[in-house]
Amino acid sequence: MPPDSIHPLPRPAALVGQPLPRVEDDALVRGAGRYVDDIALPGCLHAAFVRSPHARTRLRGVDSRAAAAMPGVRLIVTGEAIEGALPVNPIVEGMRAFTAPILARDRVNAVGAPVALVVANDAATARDAAEAVMLDCEPLEAYVDVAQARDGAPLLADWPDNLAFEKRWTHGDADAALAAAACIVEAEIVCPRVAPVALEPRGCIAHWAQGRLTVWIASQSPHRARTHLAQLLGLDLAQVRTIAPDVGGAFGGKASLYPEDVAIAYAAMRLTAPVKWVATRNDDMISASHGRAGRVNARAGFDAQGRLVGLRAEVDHALGCWGTFSAAVPAVNAARILPGPYRVDALDVAARGYVTNTAPVGIYRGAGRPEAALVMERLMESAARTLGIDAVELRRRNLVPAEAMPFRTATGQTLDSGRYAELLERTLARADYPRLRNEQRRRRGAGELVGIGLNLYVEPCGMGWESARVTRRPDGRFVVASGSSAQGQGHRTAYAQIAATTLGVAMDRIEVVQGDSDSAPAGIGAMASRSMAIGGSAVKLAAEALLAKLAPGNAGSEEATSETVYTAAGEAWSAGCCLVVMSVDRETGAPTVEHAVWVDDAGVIVNPLLAHGQLAGGFAQGLGQALMERIHYDADGQITTGSLLDYALPRAADMPPLTLDTLPSVTHANALGAKGVGESGCIAAPAAILNAAIDALAPLGVTDLPLPLTSESLWRAISNARPSTEESRA
Repeated sequence: MPPDSIHPLPRPAALVGQPLPRVEDDALVRGAGRYVDDIALPGCLHAAFVRSPHARTRLRGVDSRAAAAMPGVRLIVTGEAIEGALPVNPIVEGMRAFTAPILARDRVNAVGAPVALVVANDAATARDAAEAVMLDCEPLEAYVDVAQARDGAPLLADWPDNLAFEKRWTHGDADAALAAAACIVEAEIVCPRVAPVALEPRGCIAHWAQGRLTVWIASQSPHRARTHLAQLLGLDLAQVRTIAPDVGGAFGGKASLYPEDVAIAYAAMRLTAPVKWVATRNDDMISASHGRAGRVNARAGFDAQGRLVGLRAEVDHALGCWGTFSAAVPAVNAARILPGPYRVDALDVAARGYVTNTAPVGIYRGAGRPEAALVMERLMESAARTLGIDAVELRRRNLVPAEAMPFRTATGQTLDSGRYAELLERTLARADYPRLRNEQRRRRGAGELVGIGLNLYVEPCGMGWESARVTRRPDGRFVVASGSSAQGQGHRTAYAQIAATTLGVAMDRIEVVQGDSDSAPAGIGAMASRSMAIGGSAVKLAAEALLAKLAPGNAGSEEATSETVYTAAGEAWSAGCCLVVMSVDRETGAPTVEHAVWVDDAGVIVNPLLAHGQLAGGFAQGLGQALMERIHYDADGQITTGSLLDYALPRAADMPPLTLDTLPSVTHANALGAKGVGESGCIAAPAAILNAAIDALAPLGVTDLPLPLTSESLWRAISNARPSTEESRA
C-alpha cells in the first residue's frame, strides 16, 4: 500500500483555490463524450411524438389506423393508456397543482403538447407514422400571457380562475410609508420568456429487462427523475435505475421530468425492448420548459435624503399549460429577494402564478433573481433622477452595511454575509468611473449615444441537502460518489480538488462518479447554484469522516467507506456589482456593449478557472436576455420563434471585454464556505445593460425601455424621443 494512503498523511499544497484545468475535457475535445444519443443498445426501437397543432382545443378523437398499418411501426400509445401526472413542488401554501395527463386526452392546452407516441423500428419510420396520425380538434380561444389568463375564463374545468398560487410578504406599514415619502417612483419590468437552448436537446432511452427499468436521461436531477418514474409507473424504487451520462448543458430546462420521458419508459415496459427518443431543436423550442415570462410592477418611496422607506411590488408569472416541478420558484424568488441588497422600513410584496396556453415555464438560469435586480435597479435610478441625487450616492445610502450581517430582510430572508458597499467601490475603481463619465461627456458632445449602467444584486444559493460517499480502495485510490450530477460545470474536477485537499493526497488518486443511481447516493442535483455550497460541502464532510476512520491504529489495506447526507445550516447569498458601458447607433438603433466590469462575491472559490467560465457563460446568457432573446406567441397561441432561424442567440462577437474581480465574504451557511456562481451572470448583466441603454438615450428624454433591447426597439425609442435639455445644449 502506498505510504500516503493512511493517516497521518504528508499533505500536499491545498488544491482548493487552484485554477486547475478540467479533467472532463480530454474525452470531450476528442469527441469521446457519451451523450444520450451516443448510446446504442441492441434491438433499440425509436420513438416520435404526435403533438398538438393548436394552443387550446377540445380533443374529440385520435385516428391512428393509417399509422399503425405502416411497416415497421411497433406501438402507438394515446392518453388513456398512461395514468397519473407529473408532480409539482407545493412550495406555496394552498398552491393548486396544475397538471396535465402524460399524453393528452379530452383537451389540449398548448401547441406542441404531446398527444400520442409512436414507436417504430427506426427513427424515420417513427416520424413518418407520427405525421400520419390524425387529430380531431375543436380549437378554442387561447391565453398566452398573464393579463389574458388573469382576466379570462378558467382554462382548467375544475378551477374558478387561472391563478395557481399567490404568496405575500409584508413588513411594517407600506401604505403609510409610501404616503409619507418625499419621493415616489414606479417601475414595470416585463421579462419576455426565453428558451434555455442547451447544446444537447432533451432525450432519453428506456429499457425494461428482468423486472427492472433502466433509463438513460439528459437530466439535472437523475435521482429525482428515478423517484418520479417509479411513482408514475407503479414500480418500487429499487426497480428503477436512472443514468445521466454526459449532459450537454441544461440551464434549468432539464430540471424536471417531462411527459415524454414517462411515455418512453411506459413504451419500453410494454415492448420489453429498448426505446430511444431524442428531441429535435423544434421539439425543445415548442414543448420544453421556457424561462422568465414574468412581470413586476413596483412603487418605492424615498425620504428627502434618498433613503428607501417603503416598497410595494407585484410579481406575476406565466406558468404555461402544466407545472414543472419547480414552477413556483421563479416568482417566489423574485418576490422574496426584494429589495435586494438595500434596506427598507416597510414592504408589501406579492407573487402570483397563472396557467397559460403555452409551453410550461420553469426554472431558468437565475430563476427570479434577474427580475428582482432589474426592478430594484430601475427604482434606484429613477429615484436618483427625481431627487437630484447622484445614483451611485443614492445606492451607498441604502445598502445593507457589512457590520449588520447576518441581516434579516423585510421579506424574512437571512443574508448570511456580504460587503455590498465594498463591491460597489471596487467596481467603480476597477472601471475608473470618473474617467468613464468624462469620456461619456466628450462622446456625447460629438453626437454619440453612450451610456453607463450599474447593477448591485444579491442571489440566494440553494437550500436543503446533498449526499456524498468517499471510499478508500485497497490500492490506495479514492472514489468520490456524489448525488449532485453535472451538465458541463466541471464537478468531477472541483469535487476531486475538495476531496484531495481534505484527504491530503494527489488529485490523480481521486475518481469522481455521479449521475448513476446505482453507483452514486441519492441527491437533489445541480440547480439553484447549490452544487459547490451543498454538494461540495457533502464531499468535504464525507472525506473528513473517512479520514477519521483512517487514524493510526485503524489503518489497513482493506476498503473503507464513509457516506454523508449533508443539510446546509442556512442559505448562502452571493452578491455582486456590475458596470456596463454601452453605445447605441443613432441611425440604426444597433446596441453595442463595449465593456463590462464585474466584481462578484462567491465565498470560497474551489477552482477560479471554472468559476471564471461560469461567470462568463452566465453573462453571455444574461446579455442574450437583455438584447435579443424572446419566445413569441401570436394571438392564436402559435409560437413564431420555434427555430434558431427565428430565435436570436448571442454569438461570440456579441460578448464585450469582461473585467472580472472577486471580493469574497466568509459564510457559515455551509461547511465549505462556498456561495453560488453559476447563475450570477444572468443576474448581473440584464439590469446593468438596461440601465446603460436608458442612460445612453437619456439626453433624448428616454426614461424607460422594453426588453429585449433590440436594434428595432432602440431605433423606435430614438425616433419617438424628444431631446432633453441636455441634448439641446449639446
